[in-house]
Amino acid sequence: MGALIKKAFLPLKKFIMTQKNSKKYTDALKKIEKDKLYTLQEASNLVLETATTKFDSSVEIHVNLNVNVKHADQIVRGTIILPHGSGKKIRIAAFVESDQIKPATDAGADLAGLDDLIQDVKKGKINFDIAIAQPQVMKNLGQIAKNLGTKGLMPNPKAGTVTPDIVKTITEIKKGKVEYKTDKTGIIHCTIGKVSFGKDKVYENAKALMTEIIAAKPAVVKSSYIKSITLASTMGPGIKVDFNNEL
Repeated sequence: MGALIKKAFLPLKKFIMTQKNSKKYTDALKKIEKDKLYTLQEASNLVLETATTKFDSSVEIHVNLNVNVKHADQIVRGTIILPHGSGKKIRIAAFVESDQIKPATDAGADLAGLDDLIQDVKKGKINFDIAIAQPQVMKNLGQIAKNLGTKGLMPNPKAGTVTPDIVKTITEIKKGKVEYKTDKTGIIHCTIGKVSFGKDKVYENAKALMTEIIAAKPAVVKSSYIKSITLASTMGPGIKVDFNNEL
């Protein structure tokens, strides 16, 4: 009977939690002036003040670009080592030949190997966030290209995840190297830190990333490049940035 009563109260509990979260969000939203565009520094300060979670929220930046990603020459993509890292613990799988297994694991790879890793992926065991590979083993990954591709994990030279220098790449990723890429709608979504970083580190990471994105402007884009920039913490409200002010 106790279990039945507990089950009956689950919808009510969920409703109460939703209402509580909604109140936190509403209170956070009151701190943001409607239609105001904030400088990147101001937005970096405010994004910490409007965090709504009890856990250490991630801080994300969303950059809407005036590009047509249907054309390959307008896809904006690259990598950057954020000055203060992303704050995310990244699990790395290194697809390498046998002589590189130990160097890869010593450098910080969580998984390293080739045939054994391929078999795990085939079985649905994808216990990693990013995959890197030596150029010479890419032909072996053809059999799991679909498995990795659907999750956005297929190693790619443009993303710097197909590399002859496995140790250097692993070290850079562990230090906070992140990839940025326009999605199907021309927007870049990227984590730039944690609320616990503090305003200065969040600002410096955001500034560094935006500098890279601006430098990566496709030559064919002659008109306005950036449509909008928004900063937000996990489950927090978005803060619009005046990109013309300082970028």
